[in-house]
Amino acid sequence: MISHESIEEFICQFPVYQYAFFKPEDIEFSFRVRWICEQECERYNTTWACPPAVGSVEECRKRCLEYEECFLFSTIAEVSDVINFEETLATRAEHEEITAAVEKFIREQGAQCMALSTESCDICENCAYPDGPCRFPEKMHPCVESHGIIVSELAEKYDMEFTLSPNQILWFGIIFIK
Repeated sequence: MISHESIEEFICQFPVYQYAFFKPEDIEFSFRVRWICEQECERYNTTWACPPAVGSVEECRKRCLEYEECFLFSTIAEVSDVINFEETLATRAEHEEITAAVEKFIREQGAQCMALSTESCDICENCAYPDGPCRFPEKMHPCVESHGIIVSELAEKYDMEFTLSPNQILWFGIIFIK
């Protein structure tokens, strides 16, 4: 198993704001957040990184519980106003690059991992879903919430901030490790 110390040493090169290590069994998986996906998210049923393509909440829970440990982390982006959805979403790219770098580092240490990250995948201009397979499954990071995980509850549980100011957005990622 990759050590916490090696991950901590690696992330020092990135603007990671806060982080926590914990067991997947400590996550409460909720159907509530999936209902929000279905009712309020324009990406629902349009991408491999979102429901229903990621599977049911129960299938996602089982997949997550196959791992031994979780690494939850956050990064900060500055915006003029967090309510400006377009501007806020435009700041995701740096967080996604950090998520990919940490995931790659963990794999290079010989561990298996699965990364969940922000919102939904936007690697391809037009997702192949549902007509064809994902073009980049090794790069795609499904949305944390798509798996029934309520990030705000995890942040609170591990003494991490979930909101900062009207001009700062916190992006979260979870990497499951075994």
